[in-house]
Amino acid sequence: MKIHCCRIVVCVLFAIVVTGCASAPLSLWHEKAPARVALVEYVNAVTARGSADYIPVERRIAVFDLDGTLFLETDPTYFDWLLFEHRVLEDPNYRATAEQTAAAKASRKGKFPKLDKNRERMVSEAYRGMTLAEFDAFVRKFMQEDQPGFTNLKRGDAFYLPMLEIVDYLRKNGFTVYVISGTDRLTVRPLTKILRLPPHQIIGSDSTIVSDRQGNRDALDYIYTRGDKLVLGGKNLVKDLQMNKVSAIVREIGVQPVLAFGNAMSDAGMLNYTISGNPYRALGFMLLCDDLEREYGNLKKADQMRRDCKKYGWIPVSMRNDWKTIYGDQVKIRKKAPAPKKSSQEK
Repeated sequence: MKIHCCRIVVCVLFAIVVTGCASAPLSLWHEKAPARVALVEYVNAVTARGSADYIPVERRIAVFDLDGTLFLETDPTYFDWLLFEHRVLEDPNYRATAEQTAAAKASRKGKFPKLDKNRERMVSEAYRGMTLAEFDAFVRKFMQEDQPGFTNLKRGDAFYLPMLEIVDYLRKNGFTVYVISGTDRLTVRPLTKILRLPPHQIIGSDSTIVSDRQGNRDALDYIYTRGDKLVLGGKNLVKDLQMNKVSAIVREIGVQPVLAFGNAMSDAGMLNYTISGNPYRALGFMLLCDDLEREYGNLKKADQMRRDCKKYGWIPVSMRNDWKTIYGDQVKIRKKAPAPKKSSQEK
């Protein structure tokens, strides 16, 4: 009954978000928040026929990072790594390697790994041999768990409601929205049910997908046949961060976005690509996790990002000052925000 009630609360909140957009754009934002004012003015200008800034519908492309931009990444780290910890330390069906076990135990003590190739190798290897359906079910089951650092919040519902408003607002104004995430796209797809985006608009890191009957044969030497099952191959192909986000946009979207939203320097290339040399008016927004009451914020990092916004021409978004709510007023952090534990990079 508790799970059902929490789900109803989330659905009601999202309905409020959608309804609010119809009457007052971005109603979960403070009306005079500079980022809100800038975005609403921009959308009005680029969607008005006859405007010097008018953008045809087919070129209204908006790209969003996931972790820390649309979705919680601070309690205490990224969803995909917490999923990995769960797989390694708590899944009775998986026999972890000593390396994986050591990494998972260390991170639970606050020593998070770098976002490097070694980390991605371990994560990909943890799911080798799972069918796509099995992995999807594994992610969805994890999504149903309580979010540890909060009350009245499930892991899979930890989206920032004001950012959901932006996604819906843009879609209502003819924009096509893509998620460009450093998390594996097969992990992100179940998460984005609340965003109501089709799978092909979810771009992320990739690992190999093979046939269960392929064995050690290279993909160029194997023909998929009736009766084959697709399984995860256990090898990371690309980590969709930094320059890889830019190249992913070029490969998979094919046109330069006009709006980009991120939260860390690993999103910087995506924002700079969006606003540099664009034939259309374009904006980049950076989210600052500066709220210590409703989120596990970090003022030092937020202040640095504000300086970076000024340096690169991005528009800062303040969780603390710009938003009326984050996850909904029924969601509370369990204790006073601790000093955050740093990883070497951000998604």
